[in-house]
Amino acid sequence: MDFDDLVLNFTPGTLLILNAVLGLIMFGIALDTRPADFRVVLRHPKPFAIAILTQLLVLPAVTFGLTLILPVTASMALGMIVVACCPPGNISQVLTHRSGGNVALSVSMTAVGNLLYIGAMPLSIAFWGSMHPTGRELLHAVALNPWQMLLEIVLIIGVPFALGLALRAWLPAFSQRVQPFVRWFSLIALVGFIIGALAGNWAIFLSVIGTVLIVVAVHDAVALALGYGTAVLGGLGTRERKAMTFEVGIRNAGLGLGLIFAFFGGLGGMAVVAGWWGIWDIIAGLVVAALWARHTRRRTGSAKGDASGRGPAADAEIAPSAKDAR
Repeated sequence: MDFDDLVLNFTPGTLLILNAVLGLIMFGIALDTRPADFRVVLRHPKPFAIAILTQLLVLPAVTFGLTLILPVTASMALGMIVVACCPPGNISQVLTHRSGGNVALSVSMTAVGNLLYIGAMPLSIAFWGSMHPTGRELLHAVALNPWQMLLEIVLIIGVPFALGLALRAWLPAFSQRVQPFVRWFSLIALVGFIIGALAGNWAIFLSVIGTVLIVVAVHDAVALALGYGTAVLGGLGTRERKAMTFEVGIRNAGLGLGLIFAFFGGLGGMAVVAGWWGIWDIIAGLVVAALWARHTRRRTGSAKGDASGRGPAADAEIAPSAKDAR
């Protein structure tokens, strides 16, 4: 069976539901974003600069190389590229917290990064997709319009994010109360949607899952390793390395899936890669976070690598300390 000819069954109504869930995810991120999160980036630009360069340039470039090495078809390669060009997923802060990483850094990187991705994402997909030796044929076949995709991203990311920031500014106490419910409800809804989409196309999923399992596992592991590796090369501390690992390794594959259905007609190889990634990176991320926290706790007595066991206030510290760097 030719993966590139597979098309998942997807109705306009279900696409609308997916876009609503994605918008709710961005709304939840904004509810957890404060003006201070943006100021943190200005005061400590180094970690943010490393994270953004890794996400916008290094990850898509390495992903492009993986598509030439791994046994993937044109549609699967484009699916990998789309995921790599997506902004970070909102569960990155949850994983950073569970691992004992710098949550404040993670929040600030996600907040500012998502704003940059509104313009960067469609251009990045168009650039890397058009360079791929086989994927560019599919890209030309659908006549991808980056400006049309930009409009779609503005509606899915920009508008809900702006509404969330406004509500946070006007009703901060209310926003703080509802934010955890919005975050977890939207995450559960996204995972449920992806599982439902795969179940509704079970025969297609089974026909490609063997290859997809390997490809997504390798791609996700490389993304996590890039986050950690660039943080080490940048001289960041332990807690900042944890935040960087999840900020780079966890992508908003749900957004990629929405764009695949909106602009690529639900092309099977692309959709299955993005759909399975949305499930797998949560599983892999939870495992990595748990193992990391356990290792650090055994070594220092605290998941944050601080024997004194400081509380959440320590999350406000972005610059790596001498103790973190050891």
